[in-house]
Amino acid sequence: MRIWSLHPRYLDAKGLVALWRETLLAQAVLAGRTRGYQRHPQLTRFRAATSPLGQVATYLRQVHAESIHRGYRFDLSRVAADVASEPLLVTSGQLEYEWAHLTAKLRSRAPAWLAQFAAVKLPEPHPSFTVVAGDVADWEVRS
Repeated sequence: MRIWSLHPRYLDAKGLVALWRETLLAQAVLAGRTRGYQRHPQLTRFRAATSPLGQVATYLRQVHAESIHRGYRFDLSRVAADVASEPLLVTSGQLEYEWAHLTAKLRSRAPAWLAQFAAVKLPEPHPSFTVVAGDVADWEVRS
């Protein structure tokens, strides 16, 4: 499961669809509808929020907005009605790590897609996040 801190615009089609599906799974975990993935480190930051389910639902709405922008038909009715009251924080180090991780994937999977972001040094975060100074998050499992 990879719930990117990066803006979904940077993901290729395969990545955007995977993000949608994996974040729907995260929503199910946080809502108590599944027993798997309960201890997945990607959920740490959502669980720390005032409203974990609201936070993941707000995140999913932004992924849905990107899908609509691209002409996809992700089913918004699958997103919980909850809403986040505050943004989550993401460190600049986490964004840098994720950007390096994503660009490595795209170099082999979708180099033409990656080419449009050649000038990007530090990508914009997903709209659910506010960037703060810091290193890679403690919950990140580095490969």
